[in-house]
Amino acid sequence: MKRVTGIGGVFFKSPDPKRLTEWYRVHLGFDVSEWGGVAFRWSGTGTTAWSPFKQDTDYFAPSTAPFMFNYRVDDLHALLAALRAEGCQVEDKVDESEYGKFGWVIDPDGNKVELWEPPEGK
Repeated sequence: MKRVTGIGGVFFKSPDPKRLTEWYRVHLGFDVSEWGGVAFRWSGTGTTAWSPFKQDTDYFAPSTAPFMFNYRVDDLHALLAALRAEGCQVEDKVDESEYGKFGWVIDPDGNKVELWEPPEGK
């Protein structure tokens, strides 16, 4: 079974996400979307997201780190089952929507890692 196939996104906390995204837009040419982040399109199929979050977000909880990585996977449910069998701390919650399937595991340093199975063809 393939595990991680690429980086789906880099998410981090900022005291002022709007100011920060504007700086990246102006100075580094980031094409900031309405949702407040950037989708870097791959030359083939796929994207990698870049997005600052408000400083007080609880989306990264239970991690206290100011960042969270999102990794692309081919089969989220199979990978989560394998991680559980290997004794990893896997969150029970799985989100499924038009954006794909999302699950989370906590690494040995206490960082929350988001695993993302994109929808077909994305």
